[in-house]
Amino acid sequence: MPVKQDLDAALKEAMKAKDSVALDAVRAIKSALKLAEIDAHRDLADAEVHALIQKAIKQRRDSIEQFTAGGRMDLVQTEAAQLKVLEKFLPAQLSEAEISALVDEAAAATGATGPKDMGKVMAALMPKVKGRADGGIVNRLVKAKLG
Repeated sequence: MPVKQDLDAALKEAMKAKDSVALDAVRAIKSALKLAEIDAHRDLADAEVHALIQKAIKQRRDSIEQFTAGGRMDLVQTEAAQLKVLEKFLPAQLSEAEISALVDEAAAATGATGPKDMGKVMAALMPKVKGRADGGIVNRLVKAKLG
C-alpha cells in the first residue's frame, strides 16, 4: 500500500480513536506533503514521501534535545509520542551492525584509508541506506571506521 494511503488510513484511525498525538503528527506530515506536491506540481513518489517523514522525525529528535535541555518534560513526551507515530510510516530501519557492515564494504570499495576519505565513503554509502538508516548514525560509524 502506498505511503499516502497509509497516512490517510492512520488519520481516519486517529480521528476515530480520538488520539490527539497521532492526529497532530499525521496532519503535520499530510500538510508538509501537500505543500511539497504543490511546489513540485506533481504527486510525490513513496521515496520522496519517506524523505519528508524522515525530515519530520529529525525535527522531532532535535526538538526533544532542546526541550530536554530546557527542562520541558511535558513537551518531550509529546514529541516522543509523535516520533513513534511517524516511525511507523518508514521502511524497516537497519541495525547498527548492518550499517557497520555496509560501512566496511563502502570503505573497501572506495579504498578509503583515513578521515580525508570520509566524503567518498559517505557518497558510496548513502544511496544504499537512504530511508533505512539515520544519517547521524551512519556518519558516526564512518568516522569511527576511518579514525
